[in-house]
Amino acid sequence: MADTAQRKIMDRDLPKAEIPKLKTDEMAFLDHLEELRWRLIKGLLAVVGGVVIAFIFSDYLIDVVLLGPAYADFFVYRFVGIDAVDLVLQNRRLPGQFFTFWGTLLISGFIIGSPFFIYQLWKFVEPAMHANEKSKTRFTVFMIIGLFLFGVAFGYMVLTPFAIQFFAQFTISDAVRNDIDINAYFSSLTMWVLACGIIFQLPMVSYTLSKIGLVTPELMRQYRKVAIVICFLLSAFITPPDPVSQFLIAIPLILLYQFSIYVSKVVTRKRNKEIWGSETPPV
Repeated sequence: MADTAQRKIMDRDLPKAEIPKLKTDEMAFLDHLEELRWRLIKGLLAVVGGVVIAFIFSDYLIDVVLLGPAYADFFVYRFVGIDAVDLVLQNRRLPGQFFTFWGTLLISGFIIGSPFFIYQLWKFVEPAMHANEKSKTRFTVFMIIGLFLFGVAFGYMVLTPFAIQFFAQFTISDAVRNDIDINAYFSSLTMWVLACGIIFQLPMVSYTLSKIGLVTPELMRQYRKVAIVICFLLSAFITPPDPVSQFLIAIPLILLYQFSIYVSKVVTRKRNKEIWGSETPPV
């Protein structure tokens, strides 16, 4: 009797596990737009907060941070041993200082508020993810923010000082003096800093393209020589025509490309394992 009862229990159909519902399943298209709108508003409020912080500390931000590379006693020049000179800055337009002041505050506020802005974008995507995916995307968001801030720091402490001193000391004749317009100075500084912040996203671009199968480590290795040439051309475009400055930008770019190959290798192996059950796809 006991065996018969146990057999009946074993013959029963086991209850099927229910697939957990995502929060986004119950949201209409307009609800998604509303959620995105509020996330963008919160992110922009963070940027506005960054502008307010930059305005409060505007004296220190402008005199010490932004104008720091314009002085010969800038800490990078002392550390590297560069024979630097003070820049002679002047305003050539009546509203020049006004627009330069607020323009630099806006860009500084964007850099200060960018981590929270990126976080809000991730919070918009988060409800559509399962629990095991959220931890991975948290790391991705952290890497995006970290690489951007690291690129900004690199542009400010490495690229900008060398570029500024090259242009400040380059003359076509002793009869011509370099008096730098403040608008040109701040525009160049912000362009170099933001360009480095964007360029340092190369490993994350490699990660994303490898995850969806558009890029493989073999393909990146195949075009490595072309990438090296592009790195030097790009460094020549964003730096002054000085071999030292070009190498200072090209070498980190090449190292970033090499690191991107490693990132692509790890992601591709994991993707192949999930799809084919093996780290290498079947031949």
